[in-house]
Amino acid sequence: MLPSTASRPATAHTGQTKVPGLFVGMLRVFEHNLISYRRMWLTLASGVFEPLMYLLGMGYGMGSIIGDLSFRGDVVTYAAFIGPGLMASSAMNGTLFDTTYNFFFKLRESRQYDGMLVTPLTIGGLVGGELSWAVARGAIYSAFFVLTLIGLDLAEPLHALSAWPATLLTGWAFGAVGATLTSYARAWTDFDIMELIVQPMFLASTAFFPLTVFPEWAQSIVWATPLFHAVDLTRALALGTAGWSDLVHVAYLVVMGLVFGVLARRRLSRLLLE
Repeated sequence: MLPSTASRPATAHTGQTKVPGLFVGMLRVFEHNLISYRRMWLTLASGVFEPLMYLLGMGYGMGSIIGDLSFRGDVVTYAAFIGPGLMASSAMNGTLFDTTYNFFFKLRESRQYDGMLVTPLTIGGLVGGELSWAVARGAIYSAFFVLTLIGLDLAEPLHALSAWPATLLTGWAFGAVGATLTSYARAWTDFDIMELIVQPMFLASTAFFPLTVFPEWAQSIVWATPLFHAVDLTRALALGTAGWSDLVHVAYLVVMGLVFGVLARRRLSRLLLE
């Protein structure tokens, strides 16, 4: 006769620390995306071409007309000026693509998230895993830019490498925003509205021109946009002019990522668990 549950000896403590379910779930979602993209590596690689064409075409084409620019008291070439800005923009684009179009397809079209939540996966693990993958995708794009800046002698190697963590923060912040906004999308055409926001923000983010070229009334508007903070922080690190004032940029992006990360989790909980 089998012993009753009450009479069974308790399992001895092995002394090993258990990994929280949240992190295990994030790892599984990340692994799922990694396996899904192993045959679509060209899709990932294609994301670096557009900003690279901007860098070569505008950095050296328009750069020959514009000449050198001053950034925080240092004179730099136009290509060196826009390179870090495009690096930050590529991180934004990489994460936004994953947390908008891909996110919407899994949420609304294939209903993949419904199936994933039948497993022990929690909503926190799902959101965290998807954001981690989106950040990784943006990090791949920005890492390519680090090599480009070094290869073209547009930044010192250590300075270029120090700018890479700023793009991870950028990707996380914009990924959280993308996931939150996508949770409100009802159809593919809703993303046209998002493009009307992203494109003007990209052009006015100081990726191509200093903040001082804008009228005074517009400078405060540009300063309030998240991509400006990402671009200015990445540029300061890449060109070796970072200072304590750049902690404002860090704080802005951290708060943005935290607020929208919580909102994304709540929205998906309402959509998928209620």
